[in-house]
Amino acid sequence: MWIPDCKGGKMRKKSKYRPKNVRTDNLNWILAGMKKVGTLPKAGVSLKLKNHEALDELLMGKANRDHIDVLIAAFNIAEALYCINPNLGADWKAEIKKAQDAIHTLGKRCLDRPTFACNSEEREALRTGMEIHDAQLDECSVKEMEYALYFVAEVIRQKKARPILETA
Repeated sequence: MWIPDCKGGKMRKKSKYRPKNVRTDNLNWILAGMKKVGTLPKAGVSLKLKNHEALDELLMGKANRDHIDVLIAAFNIAEALYCINPNLGADWKAEIKKAQDAIHTLGKRCLDRPTFACNSEEREALRTGMEIHDAQLDECSVKEMEYALYFVAEVIRQKKARPILETA
């Protein structure tokens, strides 16, 4: 973008330099990254409530697409957390994979319907997956959760995630 100069009407180029934000309290920023997600009253508890509400709606047969999206995000984060830190459920890898497979087949089967319903095998896999995800949220730090969110976003951006709806 060109802006007029005060001296003689000559045009000069606008600088693209933008200063970075300055953290006013570095210590609290570092300490916040070390806190456990499950213990935070607003973030952790509301996240668990949202996940369990979506699972309950699915188990009652009243789930819509928004509820399924919440469950997909929860199981993607569960997988990302054990990829980032093996102490956060690498031994539960098979159960998390079963939960992801269950939500994937459920999504494909019920894609053209207004509500979603699951069978008994999917129900057990989803319950187990949600229990694992809750345990992970209780043990992971805010920093690990941020890395997990970034990890999931990168996998989706690189088109390595398996989509429910295939686009041409």
